[in-house]
Amino acid sequence: MVLPFPIHPQDALLTINTDEQPFVKNALPGVHVSPCFLDTENGIWVLRVQFEPGTVLPRHFHTGCVHLYTLSGSWHYTEYPDQPQTAGSYLYEPGGSVHQFQVPATNTEVTDTFMAVFGANINFDENDEFMNVMDAGWIETIMLEAAKAQGIVPRYIKPKSSAGYSDE
Repeated sequence: MVLPFPIHPQDALLTINTDEQPFVKNALPGVHVSPCFLDTENGIWVLRVQFEPGTVLPRHFHTGCVHLYTLSGSWHYTEYPDQPQTAGSYLYEPGGSVHQFQVPATNTEVTDTFMAVFGANINFDENDEFMNVMDAGWIETIMLEAAKAQGIVPRYIKPKSSAGYSDE
């Protein structure tokens, strides 16, 4: 067999070192983001995220799965307070799961995580009423707005869109 012809030739590796670029501070309140990969067309977002102590995200429903690795600090789901995720914890969330992410206010440092999210979070307010949809496009928009205000130009991998057609 002959070596296949590369479908997507590249002259360099597609790589990001999150230790060498600044975090976008407060992309959401208490949430600092270092984007790695944002694919708005296929709904995939890969981020390194640091959460300040006391950060609570809205309760949300996942349309796809999530892989989440905790690098440092701790957090838990409001629904599972006796199952804290600490440094070294890997969590798989199946699509269709519902929960609320919470960082204890007693933490003395940021909680540092790495996540790969497929699909969207459908967010709900404190009354369990629909709030918004958080997907790769929403994340990119919010993150870029915060980065611009901070004078940061984040580096991340974004696949070229295959949308569109031309017979020329």
